[in-house]
Amino acid sequence: MDLGLEGRSALITGASKGIGAAVAAALAAEGVATLHLAARDGAALERVAAELHARHGCRAVAHPTDLRDPSQLERLATDAGDVDLLINNAGDIPSGTLEQVDAAAWRHGWSLKVFGTIDLTRQVYARMKARRSGVIVNVIGAAGERLPAAYIAGSTGNAALMAFTRSLGGQSLNDGVRVLGINPGPVATDRIVALMRHRAQTQWGDAERYVELMQAFPLGRPAEPREIADVVAFMASARASYMSGCIVTVDGGAAASGASR
Repeated sequence: MDLGLEGRSALITGASKGIGAAVAAALAAEGVATLHLAARDGAALERVAAELHARHGCRAVAHPTDLRDPSQLERLATDAGDVDLLINNAGDIPSGTLEQVDAAAWRHGWSLKVFGTIDLTRQVYARMKARRSGVIVNVIGAAGERLPAAYIAGSTGNAALMAFTRSLGGQSLNDGVRVLGINPGPVATDRIVALMRHRAQTQWGDAERYVELMQAFPLGRPAEPREIADVVAFMASARASYMSGCIVTVDGGAAASGASR
């Protein structure tokens, strides 16, 4: 299927690994010509950028950025310029219950995922609105639907981003812009391993039993990052031109079936 993304430009946050790097690869394979890659790890970004250029011939630019810093976020938006696509993917909200996650940890996690997404969207949306063209896809997370108390800061933050996506996307077509969200379930990244180790330690006092939690996911495994990236690429494309203000869940059916995460 031709997604009609040839020659486009994209800004992707959290692009140094995991879902973000997979999204960059999927977009490059679909012909996106310029990829602006943002994350805190500059060396990892440079490696991803070099691989994308070598494999696909696209222009890939590394932007080492901490989205928690307003001045760095503004510089990223300025340096990336008038992009066609914005993929908000950065985030590392800590796992834990209400008693385990203190006020500082809540604010630290939300300042990247929740406010980083909102603030960067504000910057980029204004440019897209002026051109009456653009697509924003927020990579959120299925915890915003299922609301596990053992991930309360993330559950609450994801639910907030779901509301943000629906609220903005419900009227953004008036400005020529589409805004969508994707809720991945468990994905095979370093982050999911860390979360499952924390949960195993909390439940059983043995972090190494995280493997048992991984096997309890739908289909007996977490999703691969590319399985999420392919859906993001479709949502960002002209093939999804009638979609805005909606959120697609990709979790192996867990949210629908009530299966444990």
